[in-house]
Amino acid sequence: MGSLKGQNVVVIGGSRGVGRSIVEAARGEGATVLAVARGAAALTELFNEMPGVKTLASDATKEAAPDAVFNVLEPDVLVICAGALAPSVPVQDQNWEMFSANWETDVKAAFLFCKAALTGPLKPGTRVVLISSGAALSGGPPFAGGYAGAKRMQMFLAGHCQKESDRLGLGLRFMALAPARIMPGTGVGDAGLDGFAAYLGIRPADMLAGMTDLQTPADVGRAVVALATGKPEGSSFTVSGSGLAAAA
Repeated sequence: MGSLKGQNVVVIGGSRGVGRSIVEAARGEGATVLAVARGAAALTELFNEMPGVKTLASDATKEAAPDAVFNVLEPDVLVICAGALAPSVPVQDQNWEMFSANWETDVKAAFLFCKAALTGPLKPGTRVVLISSGAALSGGPPFAGGYAGAKRMQMFLAGHCQKESDRLGLGLRFMALAPARIMPGTGVGDAGLDGFAAYLGIRPADMLAGMTDLQTPADVGRAVVALATGKPEGSSFTVSGSGLAAAA
């Protein structure tokens, strides 16, 4: 407890699911936390249930979003967790808008905030954590459009930005964290589970019964805290039911 006391943590996409668990974990470690999301209703619910958490309604894919967020609270730790639901239809039945949804949301938000961190720049010692997905390593299912590629790009982006920070002497730390398994009870997790089950022609409960080593949103929150407070080697990591590890 208290490992983030006196520090500012900004969570982009922090109103629900994994993002909300990251907000809760950071708050539990004594941080001043700002949760950013598009939906005002979910932010109001978060504010009412977690006293002391600051909230801001903002679309993270807009060019002006980073400045608007950093004007409210300059982060010591910036977590980029915003993302769209992946499609759940065979690739041949998708159009480009469906296929590219995660590039236009997950990757674009990560790009804008990472760019702002480098060009602002944020103060030396700031840690930036991009929430990716295990699909980035496995390739994901054939019905999820560009989801796996988008989440892999977030891992590449963390590495690229770390090299630029080092080259420019900015003293920033960029990392990507990929939850390894589907997480039931989150919007992305439930959609993925239902999509997998429908594609295979089985019940979601049967699909879930065959999965092992599942992490929870709380596990992801703890992993973010560990990355933010430790000195891990590398730029890409995974978290599963077995804990935090460097990405293979």
